[in-house]
Amino acid sequence: MAEIIDGKAIAAEIRGRIKEEAAELKKSNVVPGLAVVLVGEDPASRVYVTMKEKACAEAGIFSDEHKLPVETSEAQLLALIAQLNQDARIDGILVQLPLPAHIDETRVLEAILPQKDVDGFHPYNVGRLATGNPLFQPCTPYGIMKMLEHTGTDLTGKDVVVVGRSNIVGKPVALMCLARHATVTLCHSRTRDLAAKVRAADVVIAAVGRPEMVKGDWVKDGAVVIDVGINRVGEKKLVGDVEYEAASRHAGAITPVPGGVGPMTIAMLLQNTLESAQRRARR
Repeated sequence: MAEIIDGKAIAAEIRGRIKEEAAELKKSNVVPGLAVVLVGEDPASRVYVTMKEKACAEAGIFSDEHKLPVETSEAQLLALIAQLNQDARIDGILVQLPLPAHIDETRVLEAILPQKDVDGFHPYNVGRLATGNPLFQPCTPYGIMKMLEHTGTDLTGKDVVVVGRSNIVGKPVALMCLARHATVTLCHSRTRDLAAKVRAADVVIAAVGRPEMVKGDWVKDGAVVIDVGINRVGEKKLVGDVEYEAASRHAGAITPVPGGVGPMTIAMLLQNTLESAQRRARR
């Protein structure tokens, strides 16, 4: 059976170190600050924002919450972002997605100063990642790389298959693996003979958003499997993008769902905020 990659434990370790480094920064009168903006009443978004606020408090990061009504106009939201861009206390700005339909997400994300874009979604930061000189790395892919490090996986020369081509996970994690000298195949729901591609992989990163799309018998013996998916099946059951039970009989190491990649995303959000504050302290 595969080694279970415990995202909760790895995230807790990272958050503990962040707390120590934030306390060290405070000695030079710099308190890391994260502004979180939520527009509307989306239940999942409210849960995520509450989790982020709690994580900030535990890590010693100042959290500046802005919970806006769903009827907030795009102009009002852009005005708030302009204000936060100029706020010296704020090292990172996070706008919780999705936004209401009447607001242009692209315009909003591009309004955030790249130096405060702790999600790593601004075109400037995407470009720096693509050219191998990142300022901020997107949180979920950043967390995936930390998990691979934790398992002792050296990507040099390895065949990595990424299933999913989103701007949030698939594309950036492919770039990060390339930067670690892996040979990367970026697949998606329309890839021909996906099973053959996965069977050739030393590392499989599944981020396609389809329940158990990657079948367990596709996984090569000893491969590392990182399952980013979290899909609700029925009323209570959560499953990933990988057929977990079957895959764990072949994989050398695998992430569970839940408790795998999810906790890492918030940990790396805190890490990006800390890094931004450290840059401020050096200025």
